[in-house]
Amino acid sequence: MNITLGKITSNQRHQPDPVLLDPELTSKGGNEPGKGNNSGTFLSDKAEPFFDVVTIDEAVKTVRSIAKQTGTETIIIDEADGRVLAESIITQEDIPGFDRSWKDGYAVIAEDTYAATENSPIILSLCGSIAMGKTERGHIQSGECMYIPTGGQMPDGADAVVMIEYAEHIGDKVLIRQPVVVRENVIAKDEDFSAGTIIYPVGSTLRPQDIGVLAAIGKTRISVRKNPRIAIISTGVELVPAEAIPRIGEVREVNSHLISVFLRRQGATPVRYGIIRDNLEELIRTIETASHECDAVIVSGGSSKDRNDITFRAIASLGKVFVHGISIAPGKPTIIGQCEDVPVIGLPGHPVSTFMVMTLVAVHLIQAMKGAPCQHIYKKTIKMATDLKSEGGREQYIRVRIDNDQATPVLGKSGLLNTLLYSDGIIHIPSGKEGLVKGEEVEVRLW
Repeated sequence: MNITLGKITSNQRHQPDPVLLDPELTSKGGNEPGKGNNSGTFLSDKAEPFFDVVTIDEAVKTVRSIAKQTGTETIIIDEADGRVLAESIITQEDIPGFDRSWKDGYAVIAEDTYAATENSPIILSLCGSIAMGKTERGHIQSGECMYIPTGGQMPDGADAVVMIEYAEHIGDKVLIRQPVVVRENVIAKDEDFSAGTIIYPVGSTLRPQDIGVLAAIGKTRISVRKNPRIAIISTGVELVPAEAIPRIGEVREVNSHLISVFLRRQGATPVRYGIIRDNLEELIRTIETASHECDAVIVSGGSSKDRNDITFRAIASLGKVFVHGISIAPGKPTIIGQCEDVPVIGLPGHPVSTFMVMTLVAVHLIQAMKGAPCQHIYKKTIKMATDLKSEGGREQYIRVRIDNDQATPVLGKSGLLNTLLYSDGIIHIPSGKEGLVKGEEVEVRLW
């Protein structure tokens, strides 16, 4: 097999395009950059892949830059939880549309109550009650009051509400035992929203409480971004389906299940393409098919630094590779590229590394495709329960367990799933920091 692979593109500043050189051609002077036919800008299947690591910030910037927003669709608001708006929502009316009571009580003229005390109440004449849902407002003048329920329309002349617990109804009179000021216990017309207010800008991600607001302003159908369809391809000759009983040397395929649930939680639709058993040609065909059928492609495994780095080779053969390695632990052997303008991310094979890169990088791709800022991220600032040394030279993301508002590291190899099971989130140690000390405040990014 003699497969010529595509051009490799780097996003590092002030550096020439990285090239993978065929050792045989280099020795003949045939593919050294700047000489001959410059064939050294293409990767041969004989070439040994390498890592040209970037920072996590550079990786995030790259995935957001290659993301293409999905199309739009109109849906009813009952189906809009977690969806991203493709339009700004502007209220066409005042909310509320009338002055209304905030409490059960008596609508009054505030000035009439100023002298009221518990021991010396003022006496007002009761001239009726406000009925909910009726257009008639009623009217009071000085010395009068009307009973009003919570949400009732304020009668003409009234400018405050005395709560029912500070009043006593006796016959056609009401004793007021506490004064109120103008607008007390009243929700004014347009106090929530004025007509013409932009309530939600384009790109807002809707929550359950937002659906209630949309209903309140009469917006029952909205334009949103379509959820991106994201392909999942697993690689590894040792992999067997999760329902199988593995033989010695085999392991159950985990990552496609993990990634699928992660994608759904982020508002994407997973499309699984099965297991590719370290066959470069088959992987190339599968990525190519997936890139035609989906909005992005995620390949799990096949990204280690050796001659069998087939994920890197497959992506490069179909398009461009922008990132081949991120300076984080775990998660270094991560690939970011494009196949026919479709983003492709190659993930490490270890489930813990996969989950970390999905959490730190892939989430930004998904949100950018939906036209939203990254919505993750639930954080909690607490103190370290113990000292923690750092590996120098690269950023580290350490799993931690939270006990009694303290962070305890959950240490273990990236292939061990129990570090995810027993952890509540991750903490970040910058590349230049030697470690953390007991009692030091850290920010935990919760799962």
